[in-house]
Amino acid sequence: MDEVLLDAVAAGARGPCLRFWRWTERALVLGSHQSVRNEVDAEACFALGFRVVRRMSGGGTMVCEPGGTLTYSLYLPEGMVRGLSFVESFRALDAWAVAALGGLGVPASYRPINDIVSPAGKIAGAAQARRRGAVLHHTTMAYAIDPAIVPRLIRIGRPTLEARGPRSAEKVVTPLTLFTSLALEEVEAALASAAGGPAAEISRSELDAARDLAKGKYSTPEWVSRFP
Repeated sequence: MDEVLLDAVAAGARGPCLRFWRWTERALVLGSHQSVRNEVDAEACFALGFRVVRRMSGGGTMVCEPGGTLTYSLYLPEGMVRGLSFVESFRALDAWAVAALGGLGVPASYRPINDIVSPAGKIAGAAQARRRGAVLHHTTMAYAIDPAIVPRLIRIGRPTLEARGPRSAEKVVTPLTLFTSLALEEVEAALASAAGGPAAEISRSELDAARDLAKGKYSTPEWVSRFP
């Protein structure tokens, strides 16, 4: 769906938009150019029931769980970040979320290049992809995950096995439940309210296109293991 909506904005078929989405299974999500062998502890993923997948944007590996992760995606014409450096664009495109979390009593701030953090550690990480004059910026927040599983699943700090691909950085994760008793749905609603703008539906053709991409590209071994 990220690729479909990014292409729609690039083609002028949609204006700038924001999508909130949930996870239906445990997933370890690689950045587009990361090595599976460098990043994934296959034994831990199997034991804990995590599926390894790969997104279209760059950045490091993310741990995602149903009910434990809050994710949003922004789709924008590139002109909306014109004049900003790559690093500055991350700050600008997550500033509204940092402010909204602060309004909920969460001590959130921005840390370059692409993190939303608390004084105790990382709350969220962002990644981007750009094509044909449009920008995808998506952010994954830890709502209720167990921080201890992160270094089990991701080979953070362990020897590099493949020369190619960026490695995930070693960062302490602090889920939102450390700072708020609000349910995941309430946090999502507060963020949606802060973003503003009218709600719009995903069209049938967009949903069909996303399903085709999921089947023909994103679920295939050729994509997931494109960098072994």
